[in-house]
Amino acid sequence: MESHNVNNSSNLDMEMDQEKAFDYSKRAQWLRAAVLGANDGLVSTASLMMGVGAVKQDVKVMILSGFAGLVAGACSMAIGEFVSVYSQYDIEVAQMKRENGGQVEKEKLPSPMQAAAASALAFSLGAIVPLMAAAFVKDYHVRIGAIVAAVTLALVMFGWLGAVLGKAPVFKSSARVLIGGWLAMAVTFGLTKLIGTHSL
Repeated sequence: MESHNVNNSSNLDMEMDQEKAFDYSKRAQWLRAAVLGANDGLVSTASLMMGVGAVKQDVKVMILSGFAGLVAGACSMAIGEFVSVYSQYDIEVAQMKRENGGQVEKEKLPSPMQAAAASALAFSLGAIVPLMAAAFVKDYHVRIGAIVAAVTLALVMFGWLGAVLGKAPVFKSSARVLIGGWLAMAVTFGLTKLIGTHSL
C-alpha cells in the first residue's frame, strides 16, 4: 500500500513537471514570436525611412513615411496572425469534437483576437524605435546617423533576446540579426537613391 502511494505521488510529480515544462515552452514560443514581430517592425520601418531619406531629406517626409509603415505593417501583421490562428482554432475545435464526443474545451483553444493584437503591438514597438530616433533631429546627416545607431542597438538587443528564448548561440544569433538589419537598410537606401536620382 505504501509503495502504491509512493508511485502515485511520483506520477503526480512527473505530470506536474510536464505541465510546467509545457507552460514554459508555450510562453517561450509566444515571447519569441513577439521578439520576431518587433524585429520585423524595426527593420521594415527603418528601411522605409532610410529609402525615403535617400531622395527626400525633409524630416516631416521621413517621419510620415515611417508612421505610414508602422500602421500598414501593424495592420498587415494583425490580419495575417488572425487568419493563421483562426485556421488553427478551427482545426483544434474539430479535433476536440472528434476526441471528446462533441465537447469543446474553450480554455485550451488559441485566441485569434489576442494573437492579432499581440502581433500588431510587437510590430509597433519595434517600428517606434527609428521614428523616435529621427523625430527630434533636424540635421539630415545626424538624423540618418541617429536612426542607424538606434536601430543597431535594438537589433543587438532583439538578437540576444531571441537567442536566449530559442536557446541558440547568443553571439551568432545577434550578429545574424544585426547584419540582416544593416543589409536591409543599405539595400533600400542604395536602390531608392539610384532610382530616385535617375527618374525624379
